[in-house]
Amino acid sequence: MDPVKPGRVTRVAGPLVEVEDVGPVAVHELVALGPAGTPGEVMAIRDGLVSLQAYEYTGGLGVGAAAVASGKPLSVRLGPGLLGRVHDGLLRPLSDAPTFLVPGVTGEHPGERWHFQPAVRAGDHAGEGTTLGVVRDAGALEHRVLVPPGGGGVVTAVADGECGPATVVAVVGGTEIGLFTDWPVREPRPHRARLEDVTALDTGQRVLDLLYPVAKGSTAAVPGGFGTGKTMLLQQLAKWCDADVIVYTGCGERGNEMAEIVAELFELADPRTGGRLADRTVVIANTSNMPMMAREASVYTAVAVAEYYRDMGYHAVVIADSTSRWAEALREFASRTGTLPAEEGYPADLASALAAFYERACAVETLGGAEGSVTIIGAVSPPGGDLTEPVTAQTERFVRCRWTLDRDLAYARHYPAVSWSGSFSRDVAAVGVQHVRDGDPDWPSRRARVEGLLAEADRLSALAELVGAAAMSGPERATLLAGRLLREALLQQNAFSGADASSPPGKTRALAEAVLAVIDRCRELVGAGADVAAVEEFDFSALVRVREEAGPDDHDTVTRCRDAVLAGLEGLRP
Repeated sequence: MDPVKPGRVTRVAGPLVEVEDVGPVAVHELVALGPAGTPGEVMAIRDGLVSLQAYEYTGGLGVGAAAVASGKPLSVRLGPGLLGRVHDGLLRPLSDAPTFLVPGVTGEHPGERWHFQPAVRAGDHAGEGTTLGVVRDAGALEHRVLVPPGGGGVVTAVADGECGPATVVAVVGGTEIGLFTDWPVREPRPHRARLEDVTALDTGQRVLDLLYPVAKGSTAAVPGGFGTGKTMLLQQLAKWCDADVIVYTGCGERGNEMAEIVAELFELADPRTGGRLADRTVVIANTSNMPMMAREASVYTAVAVAEYYRDMGYHAVVIADSTSRWAEALREFASRTGTLPAEEGYPADLASALAAFYERACAVETLGGAEGSVTIIGAVSPPGGDLTEPVTAQTERFVRCRWTLDRDLAYARHYPAVSWSGSFSRDVAAVGVQHVRDGDPDWPSRRARVEGLLAEADRLSALAELVGAAAMSGPERATLLAGRLLREALLQQNAFSGADASSPPGKTRALAEAVLAVIDRCRELVGAGADVAAVEEFDFSALVRVREEAGPDDHDTVTRCRDAVLAGLEGLRP
């Protein structure tokens, strides 16, 4: 066979590289550029001129450099050793050095070894998705080696014991299978069927679990301006949500902020295992000083990793912080290629790119018959807090939940600063059915009451600012009191409190029932003619403090506090 004749570079403009005479190539195919083999992805083909986006620093790459097509799309290497490590946007380890500074360096560790324990024997039949064996020393979770999609057949050989990256652990249907596999990041991994039954993702944050729940396999966006607590909320979700695997993507974050996040993740204790939280977390750090187009690929890399663990039967959560900077990378590359700009300079296909990202979230029956899910939570950083800008507005079209962070709540030190007037969840009905099925038939009505009281209190607060609270009727002042109690005793949480940082469903239910019972008694007293000022001045501090005094499973303390407050209110009865 004649050797492949390389093409030549004709233009280099930052991450945009144009080549000619590279031969037959397809969009999204990978091309090696220059002597270092800098990876570039085909983005456009016009009259034999191929436009590429480079994923590494292009300094030193000049006109006339060689360009060799690989014949395959941009792919990442998936296997054991992902958990507990920091990677760049192309899933190359960053544990030793910033490999993005050295074009062509992969950052792989060929000397690593793992212990493979087989789950099949020679002569067994293994279909696609079948577990061939497990690796137990690759993080906090059991790493399962599966028959790849499209594979299957009779097992003719299987390894047992210590294996390296290049070891063949099994031969199935004549195909050699190793610990590692390559997968195109833009191609969703196949599954057998999508699951219709909805299971809520317990986030540990009462305002989310009670008012704006998200289902496993669903999507959520977290828009908020600077200083509203997006990163803090995302960190709390990573620590306390009941997912098996967390894929945390720092997409275009400042280097010092990303370093702080990584340091905190590696210091946090995992409440589920007692070990390090990082041991079941994959961190993809693609900071603002790294190659811009690797930032564009990083969100697809994150989803590919999450789908990889989903196929093992795990529930994975992708946290992308932030999708706004990912969209800015799309805008910058579009401007370099001369693409006709749309609103605020973003490319016209921004909506399609967002849809392609979020639609990969799903709860599925895997090829091997297990159940797994990928939930995607993306932070949005609108410039100046403008929620009408294109990224925020287009994201809202494709997500199931929006958790809007409010600047006024954040500045009032109300955490989480989730606005109940600017947030929504399309998973409420399905999650309500699950709660009813699981033995909490009052969940839908309890949630509706809390949301209704908050909305009415907000409406009356605007009126009180005009005429003064003293000029309002007794029932209206009781509603204002109800809104304050809900905010301070139920929705607010202390992220630094061991008892209040996370709220399991049982504690959330107990607190909601206690606060609503106190609100009902206050409204009853005012309706019976009690002095509304005396009701407003009653000491509710015990009710506000109980969320931090009662442990995650200490419902009795909440009940005793409720009874004590109700008994004290009886003294105000006329």
